[in-house]
Amino acid sequence: MLSRRQRITVLAAGFLAWMFAGLEIALFVLAHRQMSLALLGPDTPEATITRWFAWYQAAFLLGAAAGGWLFGFLGDRFGRTQILAVSVNCYSVFALGCHFTESAEAMLALRFCACLGIGGAWPNAVALVSEAWPNASRPLIAGALGAAANVGMVLLGVIAYFVPVTNDDWRWVLLLAASPALLGVLLHLAVPESPKWLAQREAKAAASPLGEVLRPPLLQRTLVGIVLGAIPVVGSAANANWLVPWTDHANEVKAKAEGGERKKAPADPRQKAKTMITRSGGAVFGSLLGGIVASVVGRRLSYFLISLGAFAASTYIFGELNPLHENFHLASFALGFIGITYFGWLPLFLPELFPTRVRSTGTGIAFNTGRAVAAVVVLSTGFLLNQFGGDYAQVGLWSGGIYAVGMLAAAFIPKNTGKLED
Repeated sequence: MLSRRQRITVLAAGFLAWMFAGLEIALFVLAHRQMSLALLGPDTPEATITRWFAWYQAAFLLGAAAGGWLFGFLGDRFGRTQILAVSVNCYSVFALGCHFTESAEAMLALRFCACLGIGGAWPNAVALVSEAWPNASRPLIAGALGAAANVGMVLLGVIAYFVPVTNDDWRWVLLLAASPALLGVLLHLAVPESPKWLAQREAKAAASPLGEVLRPPLLQRTLVGIVLGAIPVVGSAANANWLVPWTDHANEVKAKAEGGERKKAPADPRQKAKTMITRSGGAVFGSLLGGIVASVVGRRLSYFLISLGAFAASTYIFGELNPLHENFHLASFALGFIGITYFGWLPLFLPELFPTRVRSTGTGIAFNTGRAVAAVVVLSTGFLLNQFGGDYAQVGLWSGGIYAVGMLAAAFIPKNTGKLED
């Protein structure tokens, strides 16, 4: 049994590991335009910039999916704390490698490798924290952990607001992303291992955690978890993430219109940082409430209501507004608030599907397999943006349909969840 101080240490470690993962996730959303212009040339057309954004997003999603499977399995084999530390070091070291590359193709490969660590951080942080805290605390703890990534996104947005990401100065964000390497070292040295995992290891560990979650009786739970995890991942990556590049593009068009074709000054880079702050700021509060809402109104009804609200918010912002509208940032906050409530719901629900011996593997597969689906959708939205002549609003309306799928998926949520299995 862990002491209160040890449990607080575990919570802080899981929160920080996932917070910095959130900062890593947001990097290429914020800086991809300046990165593409630097690596591909200053006269790169908008269609090419958009296509590379889709590829970078796909690299993140596929890398995180693979990392969730790999590091989730390793977490059940060798311990949550140690593999969480390896995951943090992975995304930090490869982000540092991105800082030095001069090739868009190399940047893509390094981004994939960094995102292996992002995918591995989630299942190990969730398993470690959920097993360290008593059941009575789990809804609040799940909400705090769900909010962590969005805190990292807001942090990056605030820093970028005061130190703008420009065509001449964007590589500093990659140095910032390498800084969590110190956290990885501290995780190795100072954070206790899950006592539930240690007890399970001393008794009888699963012969093959991966094999067990992919065959009956756990296979059905795994498939349900994959579907429920895929909806918000696709929604975030293929729908809400377009808000930042949409803002960047709209302000660049505005700057050209006001200054003429020969105008050298770029659009105000603080505007896209502001969109990241408002969208991710809403997400912090939404994800904090996710676990609490699920525990009060039930797992099934809460998932349906989140999906309904996200569909309405996405339809409104992409169907009625644009980044220059006075209500755009308020609507961005609302979409973040509602659409990311899922990520406070998932850390509460997914660990309940799997027993201790396979919890890291099961949650890693359930959450991160959706990223592979999201990668296909993101690449499709990049293609659609070209088909729609660069109309971000049309892509947002199309991709927002994923939330309607979420309303249907809620019917498959088991009723007998609510506690962790040993």
